[in-house]
Amino acid sequence: MNKESLSADYDSAGYNKRLGFGLRPALILIDFVQAYFDKSSPLYASVDETLESALRVLNAARRSKAPVIYTNVVYKEGGWNGGMFIKKVPTLHMMEEGSPMGAWPESLKPGKDELVISKQYPSAFFGTTLSSTLTAAGIDTLVLTGLTTSGCIRATCIDTVSYGFRPMIVKEACGDRDEMPHESNLFDMNAKYGDVISEQDAIDYFYRIGNQ
Repeated sequence: MNKESLSADYDSAGYNKRLGFGLRPALILIDFVQAYFDKSSPLYASVDETLESALRVLNAARRSKAPVIYTNVVYKEGGWNGGMFIKKVPTLHMMEEGSPMGAWPESLKPGKDELVISKQYPSAFFGTTLSSTLTAAGIDTLVLTGLTTSGCIRATCIDTVSYGFRPMIVKEACGDRDEMPHESNLFDMNAKYGDVISEQDAIDYFYRIGNQ
């Protein structure tokens, strides 16, 4: 089945409806850490262009004064708080506290007024304060960028809509090890859970919010 007929098939089943933008967005940058950018890392994913896109969206969010949130993955020494996830993916031990693979890339520096959430599992919501923080701040829309599309982006997207927020997934600002899981997961998230948008859509949205 080609992409056009597949989309038509999903449309006929009631998928692919648009949620649309809300009035109070926050931007989240998920797991942009050195493990995905250092060529010596087994998690290296050749996602420099993804980060460049996310930085452009970040600049727009900052100009609009929208809240900005970052996530990283941090484990205690030995990874004993990683549960079944770190057993399934032992490479994640490189995210133990103090590892250079868990550091931010040089071009990404969280601001003093921006929130960093450290997590141990795929979703930025699981075991963290993210949902209550967004609710308390009156946020209704979460603009998703980060790594990887088939992993922590997808998990966070599903929890975003499950907690009652609008997930907006920025296509160019999300990346994966390979184009196939990237594209297939974007397709599925757009069909069932959120709206896949372009980088320019996200920038324009933050511009409108900032000028209201």
